[in-house]
Order: sequence, then structure tokens, then C-alpha cells
Amino acid sequence: MATADQDQEDGVDFGWSTEQQTRYAETLAAVRAAFPTAPDGFYDRKDWTRLAELGLTGACVPRAYGGGGLGALDTARLLEAVGRGCPDTGLVFATAAHLFACAMPIADFGSAELRARWLPGLCSGELIAGNAMTEAEAGSDVSRLAVTATPVDGGWLLNGVKTFISNGPVADVYVTYATTDPAAGHFGTTAFVVDRTAPGVHPDAPFDKLGMASCPAGGVTFTDCFVPAGQVIGEPGQGGVIFQHSMGWERTCLFALFLGVQEELVDRVLAHVRQRRQFGRALAEFQSVSNRIVEMKLRLESGRLLLYRACWEMDQGDPSTLWSALSKLAVSEAALAGAIDAVQLFGGAGYLRGTGVEAALRDAIGGTIFSGTSDIQRWLVAAELGL
Repeated sequence: MATADQDQEDGVDFGWSTEQQTRYAETLAAVRAAFPTAPDGFYDRKDWTRLAELGLTGACVPRAYGGGGLGALDTARLLEAVGRGCPDTGLVFATAAHLFACAMPIADFGSAELRARWLPGLCSGELIAGNAMTEAEAGSDVSRLAVTATPVDGGWLLNGVKTFISNGPVADVYVTYATTDPAAGHFGTTAFVVDRTAPGVHPDAPFDKLGMASCPAGGVTFTDCFVPAGQVIGEPGQGGVIFQHSMGWERTCLFALFLGVQEELVDRVLAHVRQRRQFGRALAEFQSVSNRIVEMKLRLESGRLLLYRACWEMDQGDPSTLWSALSKLAVSEAALAGAIDAVQLFGGAGYLRGTGVEAALRDAIGGTIFSGTSDIQRWLVAAELGL
């Protein structure tokens, strides 16, 4: 697949370079060796470190700070390999959220001091980060945050409650968004780096969730939490822009992990219907079965092309809201539909815990909600079309 620095004048290149093919194959093999089975319970630091050693926690962060220096397309391809090879989708999601919603805002908008202080640990896996944006009354609409940051001598005081923070209960650092100017609307939000050990930071216990079970998610309460002025990301009032920038990374690269999950499901389904027999015939010989698998493949490849296009746009330095939203919508909906198909094709076995098929369904449901719901993506596409 052509990357940003390759000549595009002679047409579209749908191939991967030898380096890219090798990286994918080696990553897939390493992940399968490191995670032969799905875990029971939340991930631990050892699991996190394993993926960090494969470069996942800092893939697209500049090399100067310990990252991999990859572009969006190569980062997505890395996520795709990990998503395919790792039976623990919750862990893969947790590391991707850490990278795109936390490390990248610091890398792209943070001061030199902020980048030097936090990025090496975030890239190496020594630190775990959580994105503290969502609130009880601010889910799809993040322009009216109840968490406030009041200016004081030398910094800011944070007060309020955040919720649905992936990695929240175990995070070492939070990229936190708060209202600093209530009258300024979208321009009244500021982004901060908040150390978990700072006085006034109170993480909650993890939620009991439907899917992504190994990724601990919960809330955090800030009570007169002092944040030094040097820990503002970008400039005061720039938080809305920074958050949307991070969502651009999430809606493109993060969902590549679901491409990997879908590809693994297609492989598993194919093996199952060729081996499983009913009425004296292999399931694969029934047209209703083969048609369902064709639809799985069609949705997978359609979403893959949209995701690669969105990543290509980012690598050109021209990130597109249209392609990002189309990509996120297509891949997340395909992952959900494909997981339902897989459960149906496995029948009773697909309904049982332990096969991994039902877990794919539970995990996929979340993909249509986080990083902007499917309806929000449709709204974004409609807006880009001038509707």
C-alpha cells in the first residue's frame, strides 16, 4: 500500500512494500506467541508491557521521544495485525486509546517540556494513560463540560467528575478536558495533563461492562486538584480543537484493530463450515451459509478500503472529516454485523463463552458507541455533504 512519501502520479498502489509486509507478519506471529489464550479478568502490567515491546503504545509518536515514528497508514496496519492475532481485544483497544487519545495530543500540541516529560514513558509502556473527556451529561455533546478549571497562581484548580475513562482505574496520567471559559462555547475548553498522584485526584472502581472486559474503565473525581500551568496542552481554549484532532486518529487508526478481528473471524468461520456437517453435507455446501460469509467478507474489505483512504489522507497532511467518519461508521458497523454472522454460523457453540466468538460480538457493540456513535458519524458525513 502506497505511503505518504511515495509517488502517486502513476495511479493508485494497492500493494505493500516488503518492509510493511514483514512488519505485519512478524507482529502477527509475535502477538500470537505472546497471547495464546484470552485472559480472565483485567489486563496487568505484564500484558501491557508485551504490547509496548511490539511498539504499539508509541507507534506514531516521533522517534525522538521513544515512539515508532510511523505514519497513520503504517500505524493502522500494525493495529490490524495485533487485532487479528491477540484474543484480548480489550487490551488492544486499551493501548490504542492510550496512544491516540492521550499520547498523540501531547505529541502534536504539547510544549517541548511536556513532550520530554511524558512521551518517553507513554511510548515505553512504563506509563498508562486515560482520556478524561466524557461526563454524565457530556457524551456525544462535549461542548458543555461540567468539569471546570479555575485559574490560580501558577496554574489551575480542577473540579468535577469524569466518567467512562478507558484505563481510568489504573492510569498513571489523565489527558483531561475542562471548561475554562463558560461563555466561549467550543473555545472555552482547555486540555491538561494530570498526574494520578496529584492531590485531589480520586479514581473510581472499574465498571462491569458488556464487552472489552479486560480494559478497566471508570470515572475520576477532581477535587481542588492543582495542575501547574506548564501542564496545559497547547493553549487555554484550544481543548476542543485538540480533542477533535485526537478523534481523527481514533476514528481512523484505532478501528484498524477491528479489521484484524473481522479477518480472524472470517478465517475461523471458513474453517468451521468446511469441517462441520449437517444433513450429510458440510455447512460450506449450503448456499445460505456461503452467502452469509460472502457478506462478512464484503463488509470487511469495504471498511478496509475506507479506513486506508482515511489514513492516506492523514499521511498527506490533509485529514478529512468525511473519510474519517465514513471509515469509522463502516468498520464499526461491519464488525458488529460480522460478529453476529459468526455467532449464527457457529450455532450453539458460538453462543458459549470460551470459543471467543461471543466475545467478538460483545466487543463489537462498543465500537458503534465510543469515538462518536454511528449516528454522530452519519451526522458528520451529512454535514460534510452540505446537508
